[in-house]
Amino acid sequence: MAKTEMIRARVEPETKHEAEKIFHTLGISVSEAINMFYKQVALHDGMPFEVRIPNAETIEAMRQASNGENLTTWSSVDELIKSS
Repeated sequence: MAKTEMIRARVEPETKHEAEKIFHTLGISVSEAINMFYKQVALHDGMPFEVRIPNAETIEAMRQASNGENLTTWSSVDELIKSS
């Protein structure tokens, strides 16, 4: 089927650049990525991932992780598994 439809969207420049770097690493174009997303929406009959508003505890955990606060590290995978 011919690809004749056009999509125009406004996005934040930083988000656009970050996503395009990932697409480049994956070896796909922005158009291919958008087509993949649309196909997944159609296959799932909805968003292909969970969309939720995080609660206050999750927001705080994400803030801490972004800032490198309160992180736990292990010296090996075995140590990680034993700690569970």
